[in-house]
Amino acid sequence: MPEPGEDGTLLAFDPGEQHIGVAVGERLLASARSLGSLPARAGQPDWRQVAELIERWRPRALVVGLPLHADGSDSTSTALARRLAGRLHGRFGLPVATVDERLSSHEAALRLDPRTRRRDPTAVHGEAASVILETYFAQGAA
Repeated sequence: MPEPGEDGTLLAFDPGEQHIGVAVGERLLASARSLGSLPARAGQPDWRQVAELIERWRPRALVVGLPLHADGSDSTSTALARRLAGRLHGRFGLPVATVDERLSSHEAALRLDPRTRRRDPTAVHGEAASVILETYFAQGAA
């Protein structure tokens, strides 16, 4: 991961079986914005689309949301998220951090205009990735 105090762009991923939310953020500003969502099959994205995002944004590191139960234990989706994190690192050689994503989808739904959610039900995934990246920044991890 970037050293404390280092600036740079990061990409975040909100993993899911059918959709993976993506967001971009800047450590200097500690803010993030949704880039939308990628279709997924069994939690795996089209790797060409991910490569295009990495080429375009040139992130210093990647962040993956880790779905955990309220008590901090693994959920059924935790393995899927860990697998995504491992494959991102393996394919692109970038540092990958995981962040507890509990309630990120709920927060994302609150942020989105209801009309946006009706027009694009997948918008919540990208917004959840923004929440995940903002959580990472707030924890001072970057």
